[in-house]
Amino acid sequence: MALSSLDNLYRQVILDHSTHPHHHGHLQQVTNEIEMRNPTCGDVIQLEVAVADDKINDIAFSGDGCTISQASASMMTDAVIGKTPTQAEEMVQVFSKMIIGDQPNLDTKILEDASVLNGVAKFPARIKCAALAWKALNNALTSNDGKGKAGQIVDHHDN
Repeated sequence: MALSSLDNLYRQVILDHSTHPHHHGHLQQVTNEIEMRNPTCGDVIQLEVAVADDKINDIAFSGDGCTISQASASMMTDAVIGKTPTQAEEMVQVFSKMIIGDQPNLDTKILEDASVLNGVAKFPARIKCAALAWKALNNALTSNDGKGKAGQIVDHHDN
């Protein structure tokens, strides 16, 4: 497959997740939730997570944003269902390293479809867009009360 064909395939995957997002909406029962914003692009995400028996049983997001932020949120929700919070936090770390492009030999298979967002590293203005849902997940899962501290992504290097 030629590189341009592969790039087109990746673009199609991103567009599909953006226009037909998976797990978009709200959950009936929520154990962890957060709202975060990307002031650079205007993206807003409300993330709801249902954790039981140390597994992410369900996850949903709502809000508005650019194609990259919506696609990234959709891909992230697909990838983390069934994972433990610890596994999800590891995925957040891998994703964060991938999109800043500082580790070219990083194994991104754990990210599933979200690994197609590795090209975002070439577009610094879009890093915060891609990272928003992943940072929201990390903040929601690591807060003591399950209510992540609402906030904004101000630096793509923060964890």
